[in-house]
Order: sequence, then structure tokens, then C-alpha cells
Amino acid sequence: MSDFFAPFAPDPNEPRRRRFKPVPFRVIAPNLITLLALCLGLTAIRLAYEGRLEVAIYAILVAAMLDAVDGRVARLLKGTSRFGAELDSLADFVNFGVAPALVLYSFTLSDAGGVGWAGALVFAIASCLRLARFNVALDNPHRPEWQKNYFVGMPAPAGALAALLPIYLFFLGVPANSEVASPFNLAYVVVIGIMMVSTVPTYSGKTLGKQVPRERVLPLFVGAVALVALVVSFPFAMLALAVLVYLATIPVGVQRYRKLARRHAAEQAQARAAAVEIGDTGA
Repeated sequence: MSDFFAPFAPDPNEPRRRRFKPVPFRVIAPNLITLLALCLGLTAIRLAYEGRLEVAIYAILVAAMLDAVDGRVARLLKGTSRFGAELDSLADFVNFGVAPALVLYSFTLSDAGGVGWAGALVFAIASCLRLARFNVALDNPHRPEWQKNYFVGMPAPAGALAALLPIYLFFLGVPANSEVASPFNLAYVVVIGIMMVSTVPTYSGKTLGKQVPRERVLPLFVGAVALVALVVSFPFAMLALAVLVYLATIPVGVQRYRKLARRHAAEQAQARAAAVEIGDTGA
């Protein structure tokens, strides 16, 4: 019987088979950036409930910066993947939906009791719905090229940073966490949430800066250095100013969008009329 079940001695020189294919680092790198941003968003929640609001705001701000970088890094390294896209959406929901809602609830919305919690829920759910709609819109092959310069509604990172305006004002000396200010903060947060799920077009700025004229390169460097210096020296004043300027430019973007939409509709009507005329001539 021992001849039938002889002991098996594997060849030490035989190469081991890989169970899974190795993943290139260019695919892993963008996902690491996304996970780092997710850690910052979750940490912001903890910091807020520890009373460290200033550091919590910084964490969400850095998470927004990393969110703007990970997609560009993926395209630069040619490491885009379906997994990365899904991970980015889930991280955005936590960083720009859940984290700002809980930070605001710990800061001011809790003064309104259950109504304040409802406002926090509205903002978080609006962020989730906005991200889901954004993912679906990416698969639309009939979207005109000019519409890619606009978001449908307020993007989640911009909505999160805009919703935190009462905290910026608080650090600037405005009593934004009092019982009197709480109803106004609640209404403001709900309006920002509605803006995220609305169909109001907002300028994306994706094509901004693709080509910079040579004579503007040095002024651009000087302006960037000055902007960084101002943000480092007066972070909450610059954040509040950026939010107010962003909100003020939304009507301008809407007007520009409608103008481009009318032009696009007129061009399509002319193309259809030309096609009908050519058909009648051929007949």
C-alpha cells in the first residue's frame, strides 16, 4: 500500500504560482490618497466632539484638497479604475456629507434639538443624492461638450466648505453659535443642501488654466504665493471670503449657462433645418 501513497516531495526549484495578478502602484497611489482623505473626514468628526473645531475644519479642508488631487493623479498615472471611482464616491459622502453635518450639529444645530438633527440629516442625505446623480451623469454619452464646464447643482466639496460658514464666522468673532443664531444657521445649512440636489448650474472650472499665456505665468506665480500667504495668515477670513464670493458668482454662472444653452439650441435648430433642406433637395 505504501507504493500507492508515496510521500510527495515538491521540487524546490519549481516557481510558485501567483494566486492574484500584481497590481501596479500607479493604480494603488490614487486610492491611497482617497483613503487618507477619508481618514481626515472621520477624524474631523472626533475632533469636533472633543471641542477642537479649528483642527476639525482644517481636516475637512485638507480632505477637500486631496479629493481634488486624487482624480488628477489617477489620470496622470493612467491608474483610473472602477474600484477607485466607487471608493472616491463613498469617501466623498463621508468627508463632505456626514462629517460637515455632524461637525455643524455639535457646533450649533444641536441648540435646535430635533429640528437641528433633521437639518443635519437633510444636508447629509442631499450630499449622498448629489454624488449618486453625479455618477449617473458621467455615463451620459449625449451630454454636449460645453456642459462639461458646469456641475448640476452645487458639488459636494464646495457644499461642505460653504455649509461650514457659521464656524468660520465664529472664529472671526461673530456669535454664530448662540441660540439666536441657531435658527439662521439651520436654515442656511438646509438651503446649501437643497442647492446640492437642485438643477442650478454651477461653474466647475475644469477647463480653467489648461493653457496659460506666457506673459501671465510670472504674475500667476506671484498671485499664488500671495494667496497661500493670506490663507496661512488669515485662514478663516479667507475661507469666509471664498464662500461669499462663490455664492455670489452662482447667479453669474446661471446666466452664462442659459446663454450657452440658447446658443446650443439655436445651432441644433439650424442643423435640423439644414438637414431637412438637403433631404428635400435630394428628393
